[in-house]
Amino acid sequence: MIKKLLIANRGEIACRIIKTAQKLGVRTVAVYSTADANARHVAMADEAYCIGNPPSRESYLCGDKIIATAKASGADAIHPAYGFLSENADFAAAVADAGLIFIGPAASAISAMGGKSQAKTLMQKAGVPLIPGYHGEAQDEATLVREAMSMGLPVLLKASAGGGGKGMRAVHEEAELKDAIQAAQREGLNGFGDSRLLIEKLLLKPRHVEVQILADQHGHCVYLFDRDCSLQRRHQKVVEEAPAPNLSAELRQAMGQAAVQAAQAIGYSNAGTIEFLVDNGQFYFMEMNTRLQVEHPVTEMISGLDLVEWQLRVASGEALTFSQSDLNVNGHAVEVRLYAEDPAHDFLPQIGRLSCFDYPTAQAWQRIDTGFQQGDEISPYYDPMLAKVIAWGDNRELAISRLLQTLSAMRVSGLRHNLSYLQRVVGHPDFIAGQLATDFLVLRHDELLNMTSRHQQAALLVASAYYFQQHTQAHHISTNDIYSPWQQLSSWRAFGDNSTRLQLSINEQNHSLRLSPTATGYHWQDGEQQGEFQFSEQQGQLIYQDNQQRLAFSLTLDVHGLQLSHDGFIWQCRLIEPYRHSLGADTSHSGYKAPMTGRVTAVLVVAGQEVKTGDTLVVMEAMKMEHRIKAQTDFTINEIWVSAGDLVQDGQVLLN
Repeated sequence: MIKKLLIANRGEIACRIIKTAQKLGVRTVAVYSTADANARHVAMADEAYCIGNPPSRESYLCGDKIIATAKASGADAIHPAYGFLSENADFAAAVADAGLIFIGPAASAISAMGGKSQAKTLMQKAGVPLIPGYHGEAQDEATLVREAMSMGLPVLLKASAGGGGKGMRAVHEEAELKDAIQAAQREGLNGFGDSRLLIEKLLLKPRHVEVQILADQHGHCVYLFDRDCSLQRRHQKVVEEAPAPNLSAELRQAMGQAAVQAAQAIGYSNAGTIEFLVDNGQFYFMEMNTRLQVEHPVTEMISGLDLVEWQLRVASGEALTFSQSDLNVNGHAVEVRLYAEDPAHDFLPQIGRLSCFDYPTAQAWQRIDTGFQQGDEISPYYDPMLAKVIAWGDNRELAISRLLQTLSAMRVSGLRHNLSYLQRVVGHPDFIAGQLATDFLVLRHDELLNMTSRHQQAALLVASAYYFQQHTQAHHISTNDIYSPWQQLSSWRAFGDNSTRLQLSINEQNHSLRLSPTATGYHWQDGEQQGEFQFSEQQGQLIYQDNQQRLAFSLTLDVHGLQLSHDGFIWQCRLIEPYRHSLGADTSHSGYKAPMTGRVTAVLVVAGQEVKTGDTLVVMEAMKMEHRIKAQTDFTINEIWVSAGDLVQDGQVLLN
């Protein structure tokens, strides 16, 4: 068995690998960038070494630094996890040439499957069904446009060396094609060092089903059942589950056997995943991931196997101790990805401090994989995933119920996130019914974002009463706490009828209401509506009660104000200063601002240029994704304040 393992990664997956290594008595070495000096994986490892600056190309993508660190620390193996260098054949070969063990397949297998075009050619020869497409070597724009149009729109552009939804563009209109090609090429080059693309005919309502395989160095290979990863946004998986629901036994077996056949065709060893698209009872090879998948926990929970443990055992030369007939599915598992992103603003990545990050871990059927802890800073340099939340049950219904229970018990604040969105997705009747397809989230986009709880009015009143009580203490209490609500006294106005007007925002919706104390509670008026309620604080919860209901809201304070949660819904509440409405109202003066912290990759306009509505002005990259800032009206560029390569802050003016 390996004695000392260097993990060439960060975040939750580095922490997860360290846990298994510790279980096996293997010492661990972490590497980190200067931005991750206080990261959880650094603290968990036996040793940790800084390998460079925050940009990945200066740290986590520097294979020579990682190998040198492994040798200097006395490690005998390197685990690449996923992303970064995990599917880089040159890195795998360099690790082997340095006399170290690479935890993964041989470089030749990575090379065979690492290029999506080459992989499809291999699978075609092996008789695995393929989606019609272009996998050729010619990569000039004219060829790509011609091939896309010849197969008919819509098409899917994919970075040949890509993965994780990066470098992918769905194109439905010819006018979008050239821009989409250029964007996919840029993301492929920036994310994977390879701008080559392949083109596939876009299936409009397929399911994304993948098969986990495990192979040793002695010719044995098994499949560890299937996973459904159909619920995606921008080709990034949001919900994964195992086994995939509503598939026939014959289809499962056929896909499993095809996955094993694909692995054996290239002499594969270690863990890997074959991804298929399933449409009308047929399956089509999509790609092979020659690494551990983000969603591997759902397979572990239904198979009882520790995939990282078997990765280490296989890499050490051990043979599998079980055959296909020994393996059985036990129950069902569902996983969601908790992200620092703002669903209300096109899921823009968020940065900031996790002022509260609390989650349950007491139950055997719960699993939360995370690389963060309360107080950590979320930086703009890496993927914004905060955690993977997984629940298991004897059946799918129980697994979903337990997942919702776990999500409702989590407390996250300090920045915007998708926790409430995930609860709405997993609790949606169509998801519970197993009506899965890759367009699931697109078709329900507005519904999922606009779902409001019947308790929103109560949440607004609870926040008002809380702020009112804190305001009354302002006459007696002095504080320098910048989060304290009584620092914002300009949001209050008293009236002669003993009522106070409060201007509040709840989930970005502004309200101006009057609140006045009564003998038993409060009287409120919000426009035409009015009523009475009682309010109290009990053990960190805010209690609302009227003549029809009693509700308990969990409370968290952060830099954005007040966060309330109840029954799977989260409300962000804050006081509004009266003058705030006028800020930035005239875009001709305030200009176009960065929607998030990130790096400018292209400025597509010049001073004096006349632009039309919809023209792309600036291209930014944040959290490994490209974002295009487009003109909202026709206007003339006055001044440009940024250049390609600049790191800009959220809200910074880019141009006037």
